[in-house]
Amino acid sequence: MSDAYDPRTFQARTFYDATEAFADSSDTPRAYLERCLEVIAQKEPIVQAFAAFNEETARAAADASGKRWKAGRPLSPIDGMPVGIKDLLETKDMPTQMGCDAYNGHFPKNDNAAVWALREAGAVIAGKTVTAELGGNQPGPTTNPFDPARTAGGSSSGSAAAVAAGMLPAAIGTQVGGSIIRPAAFCGNFALKPSQGGLHRGERQATSMSTHGPHAGCLEDMWRVAIEIAKRTGGDPGRTGLMGPDSAPAPVKPERLIILETEGWERVDTASHEAFSQLRTSLESAGLSISDRHSDNVVDVLEKSITDATHVCGMITAWENRWALRNLINRHPDGVSQRTQETVAKAEAMTPDDYRGLLRDREHARLCHADLKSHADAILTFACPGPAPHWPGDRPGEPLNPRPTGDAVFNYPSSMLGAPVVTIPMMAVVGLPVGLQIMGQPGEDERIAAIARWVHESVSPSIVT
Repeated sequence: MSDAYDPRTFQARTFYDATEAFADSSDTPRAYLERCLEVIAQKEPIVQAFAAFNEETARAAADASGKRWKAGRPLSPIDGMPVGIKDLLETKDMPTQMGCDAYNGHFPKNDNAAVWALREAGAVIAGKTVTAELGGNQPGPTTNPFDPARTAGGSSSGSAAAVAAGMLPAAIGTQVGGSIIRPAAFCGNFALKPSQGGLHRGERQATSMSTHGPHAGCLEDMWRVAIEIAKRTGGDPGRTGLMGPDSAPAPVKPERLIILETEGWERVDTASHEAFSQLRTSLESAGLSISDRHSDNVVDVLEKSITDATHVCGMITAWENRWALRNLINRHPDGVSQRTQETVAKAEAMTPDDYRGLLRDREHARLCHADLKSHADAILTFACPGPAPHWPGDRPGEPLNPRPTGDAVFNYPSSMLGAPVVTIPMMAVVGLPVGLQIMGQPGEDERIAAIARWVHESVSPSIVT
């Protein structure tokens, strides 16, 4: 294990504070990129965050950005920012192989909507980051930057690890169940899982709960990446999309918060519970009123409605993916993992009525969540059920680990509810990151980012050794 993680002293790579030097020519986007590439060269052999690079194109983009900054005409506040793209999203200059053997060599030479928007904003697309197979449960090779014996999470493992390792200031992830928030929590990143449909998904419209969102080394960079995408693409069809200021919203102190236990509360280890309890005490000492299912019946009603969020979200998504994955398996029976094939088999055992029932469960939970709007300013809970678990790999002849990239139990509720979440690095347990997530009502992305900023800037992190 590397040096113990401490959120009070850990220095992530940031970009927003570098641009003043670009403007006065004391630094350049090209030099900034080269520093990133040096860290990548040093750490990538162990971290294995990347699926593809295109250094020539990245350097050319950085040089073009430098000319714009020198002329005083940057395209946006993120002009020149090196960004990683999860290898589920198409990029015109790099393959999109989705962590799946069946897609080896797949190179559609298109840009996903978010990738196009980033280029339009002047960002430097530095590489494709590793994803779990097809965004599911079959892990890629990425390791946790704070302990290579542990997972970086999934499915946005490469995006999370690239930011945590200081390789890049930001990277794009995607989430259907817990694939933005959980890896961010395991890796000590800031991350935004927008309201459902907040950022246009481009070609990835197949499932009803998938979202795109940024990982970053700071909240300012996280917000700037998200809003610059939204300003160019808007949201998904029929959605208003993410809205807000060009820079991270000013901090807003909440008055009332709700703690959500979810079905994962009993799975959290003792040390992580202690760290969370310390945070709760600090928030109450700052004058905030905090309620939970034990003190507010409306919260308990929501808790009951999301009791089976893991099952509901997993099977909705499996049903929605079944045709595409069945066709892929039929074409490449040896190119898709056993884990993915087992998920498809479960979906194929469902009926349309099963799917309709799951949708009813989801809608009921969303109505219960809406009832909480007048009860509190935001919801707090764990972003992961403790530090990243060890992942030694599958062992021949033994049953497959159902959660090799960690347990998404605390992430499914926000996906089920279509709610915005910001995760912030507020806890360290046995020298490893454990994230805190702050969740709001759909459409409250800006407000939740403002509350998250206040919490991060006003409350001391919890450290439990």
